[in-house]
Amino acid sequence: MTLVYSPSRMARKSPRSRRKPEPPVRMPGGSRPRAMPGRGRKSARAAARSAKPGHSPKGAHPAPPRPRRATLAVRKPRRAVSRHPAGAPAAVRRPARRLTAKPAPRRTRFTPRPAQGAGADPARVSALVGILERLYPQATTALRHENPLQLLVATILSAQCTDERVNMVTPALFAKHPDAASLAAVPQADLEAVIRSTGFFRNKARAIRECCADVVAKHGGQVPRTMEELTALRGVGRKTANVVLGNAYGVPGLVVDTHVARLSQRLGLTGERDPVRIEQALMPVVAREKWTRFSHWLILHGRQVCIARKPRCSICPLLPHCPRAGVAASQ
Repeated sequence: MTLVYSPSRMARKSPRSRRKPEPPVRMPGGSRPRAMPGRGRKSARAAARSAKPGHSPKGAHPAPPRPRRATLAVRKPRRAVSRHPAGAPAAVRRPARRLTAKPAPRRTRFTPRPAQGAGADPARVSALVGILERLYPQATTALRHENPLQLLVATILSAQCTDERVNMVTPALFAKHPDAASLAAVPQADLEAVIRSTGFFRNKARAIRECCADVVAKHGGQVPRTMEELTALRGVGRKTANVVLGNAYGVPGLVVDTHVARLSQRLGLTGERDPVRIEQALMPVVAREKWTRFSHWLILHGRQVCIARKPRCSICPLLPHCPRAGVAASQ
């Protein structure tokens, strides 16, 4: 059987197949690269320049482009400058100065002023001590006590607290626990409830219990009489030890609290900030037999006249002998 090819009998194409192929979608940045400024079409300004007479005709070779200037100029190193000419004699010439950059100033940390206790004027110190002695002849500690143990406990409670508040708390405390053994054996919670109003009651209760336990274990329930033995007790520092020694045993000692530290600096007796260094600076200034009373004088004067924020300098008897160090405003 022979097959005959007939074009009329071929399958007709569908309308879709006869459509022209659509051009590919041109994505941004995917087409031909854009011409650089000045490389593509001539601007109207450039066309006007080429049309001006005097320019080279069309088809002539253009002039070579001018060399572009460097954008970053390299500085030449500066040479040393001499004040004298080159022909000056050697004896007159001076060595050329070297032009070097100055180093940046270093930031120094604040350092307190050096202690001025040893170099204080003895006449001025004697005048200050005399005036204070006349102002407060009966100066003593404001903490009420009947024995050294009560004074020791009251001094521990007076930290960050007023003496009036301590005097309100101690009578009930000493009525329940009159000796060191009972204070060492009292439960922590019970002691905290009694001394809560003095502030920092948890730390103070722990310090009292541990201190009394050391007094019972090491000294038979009696408060020691020396600085070394007192400071060896837990919770006792030099300030507390000086209070006990000076007021209970009559041993001279300088008590440095916030008032003593402030007034010793304002009066120009020392420039130290640390309590131990203030104590060491005041020792050669004040007579040893007046150490305890001198501390009481400064404490009373700091509470009544030379207060912290605005001291009452207008009514202060010490004003003629006071440099008022660090005082910005006064009454």
